Formats: sequence, C-alpha cells, structure tokens
Amino acid sequence: MAETQGILFTAFEPSGDALAAKMIARLRQVRPDLHIWGYGGPRMEAAGAELLETTTRHAVMLVGAAQQAMAHRKRLERLRATLQRRPIAALVPVDSPAANWSICDLVRRTQPGAKIVHLAAPQLWAWAPWRVRKLRRLTDHVLCLLPFEPEWFARHNVPATFVGHPIFENGTGAPRSDMDGLPVKGSGGWPRIALLPGSRPGEWQKNWPTMLRAYTNLLGRYLDLVGVVAAVDAPAAEALTEIATRMEPDVAGVARGLQLAVGRADDVIAWADVVLAVSGTVTLQVAAHRKPMIVLYNVNPFAWHLAARWFVWTRTFSLPNLIAQSMGMQKPVTELVPHFGSPRPVADHLDQLIRDEETRTSQIAALDQVCVPFAGHPFAELAAAKLLEVMEGKAAS
Repeated sequence: MAETQGILFTAFEPSGDALAAKMIARLRQVRPDLHIWGYGGPRMEAAGAELLETTTRHAVMLVGAAQQAMAHRKRLERLRATLQRRPIAALVPVDSPAANWSICDLVRRTQPGAKIVHLAAPQLWAWAPWRVRKLRRLTDHVLCLLPFEPEWFARHNVPATFVGHPIFENGTGAPRSDMDGLPVKGSGGWPRIALLPGSRPGEWQKNWPTMLRAYTNLLGRYLDLVGVVAAVDAPAAEALTEIATRMEPDVAGVARGLQLAVGRADDVIAWADVVLAVSGTVTLQVAAHRKPMIVLYNVNPFAWHLAARWFVWTRTFSLPNLIAQSMGMQKPVTELVPHFGSPRPVADHLDQLIRDEETRTSQIAALDQVCVPFAGHPFAELAAAKLLEVMEGKAAS
C-alpha cells in the first residue's frame, strides 16, 4: 500500500458517526501511520479522522428529500475530484445504504484497486433481498453486527464476518450506570418506565405521539407511575418537546411531568423496570441490560398495505427477536410492528408486562440467551483487524 493512500469512512447519521469512531480509534492504536479521512461527525473527528464534510447533524437529516439529493450529487462531484488527488486503499461505508451506494459505485469506477468494506450489513435479509447482487458488485467484505448475518450473506456469495457489536464491548452484563438525577420510585414502589423514541427525526414524528398517549393511558392505572424519556442529544430533546407541546393540552401536560434525560440512554434503561422502545438498535441496548420491553414502530397503513409489506420479507422486526429466532428460540419480546398509531394496545401490552412477573422473568431469561453470541467478540478490535486483512489481501474473498 502506497504511503499516500488512506482509508475513507463515509457516515451519514449520528449512529454511524459513533460506530465508525470506535473502529477509527482502534485503527489509530494499531496503525498510527494510516491516513483516515471522510464524511462523518464529531466523534469520528475526535477519534482521529480528517473530516471532508460534517454529514451527521440532525439539521442535515431534516432538510427535504430533493435538497438532500442535490447536496449529495454535489458531494459526489467533490469526492471525484478529491479521489484524483488522494487515492485510497479502502472505503468503509457505514450503514446508510441510500447515501453510500453511490459512493461505493464512484469508488469502484475511479479507484478499482481500493477495497470496499461495509461496516454494518445492509439489512437485505429483511427487505429487497434481490439487491444483494448490487452489494456483491460493490463490496469486498461486510462487517456484520448481528450473529446470524454472515450465514445469510454466505448463501449469496458475499464475504462477511461477524465482528460483534459496540453495545457489548464492555461485557454483556451491562452493569448499572449512575442513577444520579433520575426519579426515585413512588410510595408504591412500582413501576418505572423508560420511553425510548429513537434517534432519527422520522422516528420521533411517527412514534413519539403514540408513546406519550400510551403513557398517559397508564397514568390512569398506576398512581405511582414514573417515566423518563431518553433523548439521544439536545436537538432530539428539543424536537420531542416541540411535538409534545403541539399535542392536545392534557397530553402536553403529561409530557411536562415526564423527565427528559439527554444522552443517558444506558442510565435510563438501567433505571427502568420496563421499557417501551422504538424498533431499532436501541432494543439490543435494552437486551444488554436484560430489561423487559415492548417494541413499537408506527407506519402509514395505506403505504404498508399498498406497497411496503410486499418489499419487507421478514415478519419479525426487533433485533432481540431476530437473534432469538436464529438460535431456534421463540420470540421473547412483544413487538407492535407494524403499528398504525393507536395508543390503547401499546398501553395494554405494557400493563400486562407490568402485572405479569412470570412474563418478565421469562423474557429476561430469553434475553440472557440472545446476548450469548456477542460474548468474546470485541467489536473495535475485530472490525479493525478484518479491515486491515482485506486491505492487505489476506482475507478470503
């Protein structure tokens, strides 16, 4: 590998920024000579990457689709010019297939010697599996965060390796975090509910009103109910507050009584007795804490019945359930996916989980098993090592 070559990381969401940063930090430890640059956010920059452009702010995600498409076309033009001056040894596209496919294609055409190593597998096993042909053309290796993915990709002749998940880097026991500032139990001692509305603006708009109305419903059943909302960052907290304020006065009043914790998801999950979470990576975080949960994701019923259900091949959506099924287990977690907005079923399922100790105990035992495959898989170490193997031509292709 020529000394002028480097590694280009491309991340377009805060979660991708955090994921790439862990891998970059490890690369800096084992190969400080490498030049690492790309598109991303503050965590990647702090880990040692030279940013060409900040692409992970929520403000960027909130602009219209047409504006995003135009901005991305201009980004590709700038990247083409940059690659003429700065050849790369590898491209690491991080999640966000919609934004990264075009970058992979550009690198394939302009830098045919560069390896393309996807960080976080596109979830083709869940939707549009025919796109695996595109992935096969635009990858040299896929770094999988879920234990069942490599087998699926192997069946489709795509090289892939399970490298663990950063959620489990400090051990699957997920020790309790600092509870300072979170509310204590009421006089009845029960229950404490964590509300996890997701990390993306689209998720908040779709799911937060239903979550808030379900919590309001439960207030009529449990006088000592206390809840904390985990906001991923300050912009998320502002958006959640704004959405709640626009809702009818009684629900908005309930929102004012909820505590909002910013950037403390682990603390909030560890504090809670039960969790209501939007489907996504956070459900794996809840599993790591062995907390009973209900999983929710609202969709437009017209769009779902007309088109989406024909493109989505899986009928299991939450990560703990997907992993459990791959291990031959029953689905341990109740998932309301797709859901169409009604808060009453959400409240009823939470009520059942709160009242039924056997259900909670059974789910916790199942989550113990779900976490087993992640033991002994230090994410950053394995991901960095596999990337270097592929770059140096030592990995099987």
